[in-house]
Amino acid sequence: MNTLLDYGFTDRIRGLFSYSFPSPDTSSPEPARVIRADRGRVLLMTGSGPLQVETGASIVTGDWVALARNDDDGALPPAIVGTLPRYSTLQRKRAHDPLSEAQVLGANIDLVGVVVPIDRPLSANRLERTLVAAWDSGAVPLVILTKADLTGRFDEVVAQTMERARGVEVFTTSAEAGDGLDALHARIGSGCTLALIGPSGAGKSTLINALVGFEAQHTGDVRAGDGKGRHTTTARELIPLGAGSVLMDTPGVRGFALWDAEDGLEAVFGDIEELFRSCRFRDCAHDAEPGCAVRAAIESGVVEERRWLSYRKMQRELASLHRRQSVAEQRRHGRSFHRIAKEAALAKDYRNRFIEG
Repeated sequence: MNTLLDYGFTDRIRGLFSYSFPSPDTSSPEPARVIRADRGRVLLMTGSGPLQVETGASIVTGDWVALARNDDDGALPPAIVGTLPRYSTLQRKRAHDPLSEAQVLGANIDLVGVVVPIDRPLSANRLERTLVAAWDSGAVPLVILTKADLTGRFDEVVAQTMERARGVEVFTTSAEAGDGLDALHARIGSGCTLALIGPSGAGKSTLINALVGFEAQHTGDVRAGDGKGRHTTTARELIPLGAGSVLMDTPGVRGFALWDAEDGLEAVFGDIEELFRSCRFRDCAHDAEPGCAVRAAIESGVVEERRWLSYRKMQRELASLHRRQSVAEQRRHGRSFHRIAKEAALAKDYRNRFIEG
């Protein structure tokens, strides 16, 4: 049976837990990790095994929580009484959400594996966008190429991916042939959590099954026409890999709307942002101004125009997000102000009528 150690409970997590939840007696809360989070209920791995607990808090897969057993006779159910601060958070803007809320995909992740299937054309814009979110999470991104046995364009796709990834480690794998699995296994290391993200049909579940050595995740067929697959993974779930390493499979995502990802944008497009300092004018818009270092780099071939346009699109997206966040915050403050003003007016009327009058 799996234990808490199999789900990444290292000495570092033990120390953080002791610091965050100090208690001198035996009734102190115990550490647990969220294996899977569903609506109103989470599956935890505790020191004594798995346990389902109801919760109304914003707890996600990967969270470390403090669990209170409450009493010995079982009259009260176990309850989560606290959460360790997250050292990394993989998130995106919730799709089709006018209120601009974040959707947290997973927490306390050490490595984010961006899964790219070799058997379909490489989407450079999608890769860059996902790497921006991965860098911004606080984890270290990897690019994992899958299905290496299904294409004759192996060298071409690997070279393109390494160029687009710009310094991010790239691993080439074939789950069917077993190629590249040992190298990826070694990179994950002991006590680390690796989250896999990518489109449906990219081979995430098949890769997990190959890494753990048994069918931990259901896999589905991929359509021959467009290379798309069904969502065989329907929820984020932790799967022990051995030696305290943990894998997190995630449902395939069609799009990745960014959420407060300026740091990630700088990590992926730092070379472009560095050019801004060399422009003749400090307020250069990088369109047609004289002495623009960005335009000069594009015209000389140093910077690919597609990459510049990809950067500008994500930059505009984040600016629009911040504007909506600002408007929403102003509305919240406005409602609070009117509520406080109304309460103050009622209190004043009460004093005038019943106390002073």
